[in-house]
Amino acid sequence: MKKLMMILSVFAASFLLVACGSTSKTTTEAKDVFLGEPGDTFIVGLDDTFVPMGFRDSKGNLVGLDIDLATEVAKRLELTIEFQPIDWAMKETELNAGNIDAIWNGYSVTQERKEKVNFSIPYTGGGQIFVVLEDSPIQTWDDLKGKTVAAQQSSSTVDLLMNHESGIVDTFANGEIIQYPSYNDVFNDLDSNRSDAIAVSEIYARYTMKQKGAQKYRVLDESFAEEDTAVGVRKTDTVFLEKLNATLTEMEKDGTLDEIKSKWITE
Repeated sequence: MKKLMMILSVFAASFLLVACGSTSKTTTEAKDVFLGEPGDTFIVGLDDTFVPMGFRDSKGNLVGLDIDLATEVAKRLELTIEFQPIDWAMKETELNAGNIDAIWNGYSVTQERKEKVNFSIPYTGGGQIFVVLEDSPIQTWDDLKGKTVAAQQSSSTVDLLMNHESGIVDTFANGEIIQYPSYNDVFNDLDSNRSDAIAVSEIYARYTMKQKGAQKYRVLDESFAEEDTAVGVRKTDTVFLEKLNATLTEMEKDGTLDEIKSKWITE
């Protein structure tokens, strides 16, 4: 019996050593640094419902400003690009876990996000606005008191509203913002009158209203934030960030950046 117990003990210890060694190897092989060398596969994470930055057309193909921009950058750096739709609420987690190499989808620069990722140089910008239906009695911010307001979960829209100096969120119904996984859900909520107003990225809102019929909606006069849009990469990917910034600067100088933006963003 004693011999049997000794054998089992040795077996258990050996199993633990193998398991620990296996874990160490997996951690070492995890993709925690992306250098962006020619031939590398570059995985871009996005919310594939965010028009006009990255979304699916009627045939299910990914299209948009950021799709064109990322594709051009990958071409110039000789990278193989892959687009990976993700849960937008988990974007920084997906990036830092090594599942994607960049967050590139109308990703607004905020102080909170700077603590989690490194940002490229900005390549466009825009505001955050309130949208209501055309026949809504809401005309000003004061009219939002006691009203139901919706926005996208884990978006810069929510962060900016929550931290707005006016404390406006406290005046909404139940002192909260109703949050949905995508801006598409947010607009649907307004269209069905479940929300009295929605807070959205102006670029997304203008494009969506044009598609749905601009006459159905009205934008409150005052925007509540102006912000830059950039690419988010891991803190460890400093070498790739330099290459990315150099390429974006090159594209700005040769007119490619403006050409892509004018294709998707109109007055």
